[in-house]
Amino acid sequence: MNYHKATFKAAYGTSSQLPPSTHPEVSFAGRSNVGKSSLLNKLMYRKGLAKVSATPGKTATINFYDVDGVDFVDLPGYGFAKVSKKEKDRWSELIEGYFNDERIFSLVVALIDIRHEATLLDVHMVEFLRESGLPFAIVLTKADKLSKQQTIKQTAAIRKQLKLPKEVPFIATSSEKGTGIDDLRALIGEYI
Repeated sequence: MNYHKATFKAAYGTSSQLPPSTHPEVSFAGRSNVGKSSLLNKLMYRKGLAKVSATPGKTATINFYDVDGVDFVDLPGYGFAKVSKKEKDRWSELIEGYFNDERIFSLVVALIDIRHEATLLDVHMVEFLRESGLPFAIVLTKADKLSKQQTIKQTAAIRKQLKLPKEVPFIATSSEKGTGIDDLRALIGEYI
């Protein structure tokens, strides 16, 4: 898959607007401020394709990117407190509507900030992915903020906290330094 062939396709604000699934989809889910947009930009060799903001909770739509015939799907971040209940409900409907739709789910990339324990919302997302039988991987972000030893320790601690078997892929990444990005590209390639 040629990651240099990445283009923005469309953004959808409600699940009823979502088009039928016609290509393999790699979905990215995680808390607000986990570094989803930065990771997507690094994966796709682009600086500003996915909009990065200093303000968490900016991705309020489901954004589709065409990466050489594969749809990369950027889901709204969950758990951001500074938006209205109405907006949170809309995001929830959007994410649930997406996952409840008949789609070609190749891989769901669940993003978790490596610097902290998985939050209750992270735990719920992983439980949902397990129960629904969707293929998923855990990608830990912001690994550049920790030493190599701390990264190894935190990766093991989060895997244990989430009660995940060894078969579930875990990759520690840094959008800043590029750590783990090639590993993530290779993993995505295995699932496409």
